[in-house]
Amino acid sequence: MIVKPKVISNAMNSQSFNKPNETTIAINRFNWIERPGDDFPFYNGQPVVIPGLQWCFLMLTVAAGFATLFVPLPFFATQVGQFVPAILFFAIPLAGLALVAHKHWTTLFRRLRVMDFVWMIAFCILNFIVTLAFGLLLSKALGAEVNEAVAGVANLSNVDRVLFFVRAGFQLFGEEVLTILSFLGILRLFATRMRFSRTNTIIFAWLGSALIFALIHLSSYNWNVLQCILFIGTIRLVLTLPYIMTKNIRVCTGAHILNDYLNFSMTILGAQAG
Repeated sequence: MIVKPKVISNAMNSQSFNKPNETTIAINRFNWIERPGDDFPFYNGQPVVIPGLQWCFLMLTVAAGFATLFVPLPFFATQVGQFVPAILFFAIPLAGLALVAHKHWTTLFRRLRVMDFVWMIAFCILNFIVTLAFGLLLSKALGAEVNEAVAGVANLSNVDRVLFFVRAGFQLFGEEVLTILSFLGILRLFATRMRFSRTNTIIFAWLGSALIFALIHLSSYNWNVLQCILFIGTIRLVLTLPYIMTKNIRVCTGAHILNDYLNFSMTILGAQAG
């Protein structure tokens, strides 16, 4: 049974989190990237308290959403059917968040500022540079598996390419929902159970969510564990930075989509150039 979340005011929050049996989290921000006076939602009782068991339920919905990508239904293999698991990927965990947080599930989504679009482009460029540099080093040192789905976009018709780009946009948003909810869940765990400082809590959540993101890509890269952890994990660390900065899933989603669309386009142009 999902109980109604308890909304607590700032005053109540400061009192409850200073009790001896609770975790006190000083706002010792990541001064180098976080915006002043801003904090992440849900992990510390703002805007609502999400108890531990409800976090477990929420993580199960995240796993269920991801699992839909592998459901072997014939309809899911069709042009139209492929959109269904891509949408369920993010729809199921967002529905789970709505069940435990009620109207506050929209806290993940903030109004976009003009600078947010600049940050999308900036982190896309940064991630592209990291991808090229780190990918070159990794391929020389360990070899690298090719993502067949990405490589195959060059052989699609123009119509199929458009459908691929649109479907990929949905799936990339699903990856952001999975990563950010994992990030916030790890924040909750290390803040209230492990009693880590806020800075260390963010670091563990940043690394932990990147590891989860890396592992869900194992099947895409022929189960090359080192490639996924070192390469995909590093890419994820960069892509999570805009969320740490803005607390807005729209910004990291924008950076992720721009980055992957750029990679898709380069694959197509490379194939056309021979």
